[in-house]
Amino acid sequence: MKVGLLIITHDGLGHALLETVTTTLGCCPLEVRLLSVSRNVDPDAQIAQARQLAREIDHGDGLLVLTDIYGSTPSNIACRLQDLPEVRVVAGINLPMLFRIFNYPELGLDAITEKALSGGRDGVIAACPIPARKETL
Repeated sequence: MKVGLLIITHDGLGHALLETVTTTLGCCPLEVRLLSVSRNVDPDAQIAQARQLAREIDHGDGLLVLTDIYGSTPSNIACRLQDLPEVRVVAGINLPMLFRIFNYPELGLDAITEKALSGGRDGVIAACPIPARKETL
């Protein structure tokens, strides 16, 4: 068995990220469910749907929940799942995070959570040197 992955984001963000990673890798090595949260949906209904999705993919090895902006509605829904057994929530989902997770699908819940965190942090870099600021006289 493997850790289940639940992605809860605003609108279609999670779908776009997941599609990009799985298309690039040619597979999806974890069981994943997506919950797209729009502004005009009742959060309580979304929490119920998130719980249902969590039950579908947690086969005993735990559940990693990725969300976008900490403190937003998707994040708040994700945090409401922490009362379930073996759930970890990470906010700030990005492509490097997903690539890192999908390259280590055999890891347990705590280890794959650490991979998500390190992938997210290490994947954010200045791609070009920032020019030195010139002083004006």
